[in-house]
Amino acid sequence: MGVQELTVRELNRALLARQGLLEPLAVDVVAAIEAIGAVQAQQWSAPPVALWSRVAGFRTASLHEALAAGNAVVGTLLRGTLHLVSAREHPAYAAVAEQAGVTRWDRSGVELPESAATLRPAVREFCANTPRSDAQIAEFLDSWVAANPTVIPDAEVTWQRAHGWRPVRTTPDLVRAPAGEQWAKGPKLSLAAPRPAGAQATALDSKALIEVARRHLRAFGPATADDVACWTGARTRQVRTALEGQDDLLRATDPAGRTLYDLPDAPRPDEGTPAPVRFLAAFDSALLAYHASRRERILPPTSKDAVYSAGNLRVLATFLVDGLVAGTWTATGRTRAAELTLTPAADVNARQRRELETEAERLLAFLYPGATPTITWG
Repeated sequence: MGVQELTVRELNRALLARQGLLEPLAVDVVAAIEAIGAVQAQQWSAPPVALWSRVAGFRTASLHEALAAGNAVVGTLLRGTLHLVSAREHPAYAAVAEQAGVTRWDRSGVELPESAATLRPAVREFCANTPRSDAQIAEFLDSWVAANPTVIPDAEVTWQRAHGWRPVRTTPDLVRAPAGEQWAKGPKLSLAAPRPAGAQATALDSKALIEVARRHLRAFGPATADDVACWTGARTRQVRTALEGQDDLLRATDPAGRTLYDLPDAPRPDEGTPAPVRFLAAFDSALLAYHASRRERILPPTSKDAVYSAGNLRVLATFLVDGLVAGTWTATGRTRAAELTLTPAADVNARQRRELETEAERLLAFLYPGATPTITWG
């Protein structure tokens, strides 16, 4: 690639190729999760759609099977939000999330004694072999504090109890498990997460940061240090140091002159490569993997307001035309009938509308098997 300027369209095609949005990925679900990066999972209906759009022949059951087998996990990771990752890649994501401070559990502002570090191992042990509900974890923590009255200051205990001990329940220590072992209903209970031996992530683990930064490039590159930092929650300076230390990475610049990093063997299709229409899930990672002011490779500035709902911090489900967000979609359905509504945020010509309607029918067949599909335009 050399040191050259890459166009927005070249960056777009590189992203689409890595995300399986040019040609579907012909891999199993765990490999797909790793290939496309940590999958946003705060809306449980979103990961199946994200994978369906990217993986050839994807079945939701295969995702549930991977979760049930422990080969994939869902937990609080990057930027303090729920993500779906493979079990083998979870430890590095967890370390980076914790190092970034976005999952710090103490919130009252009072200084904690060193002995407070014993609380989290106690929670991990309590959840190690049996899924625990939020109420069970809160009850355990109340009992633990009573048995260790000098460890956590009263002000912190009072704050935590007022919030149901939620910050402790949402550290990277725990992954999610479903109520009644039915993943289709969503992950509601907590279960201790796999962690590398002795890993506490008390200081910057450069190895974990390098691993996660390279995973970002694998899934979303070429990217800048601040793109990786925005996605991971790490500091830009730390990310840039980690990337600059990787001698094998290729360098280029974007149209704004920022330095781009990339894996040498990652796909970078010609900007003229055709891009089929595609449907993305709510909170789709492809829209959030870059610095908030630099997402034009997939999200045109003119479509931004239609996608982000600032009032409730939502990122709506979108559709792509020629690789770019061109509108949003919603779907509703029952056993016999299902409807998908497309709301354009950009000009969509007659041919593109037909292609979108065909793809929308495929999506409805995935979401509501056997239902009669209806496509409408908003």
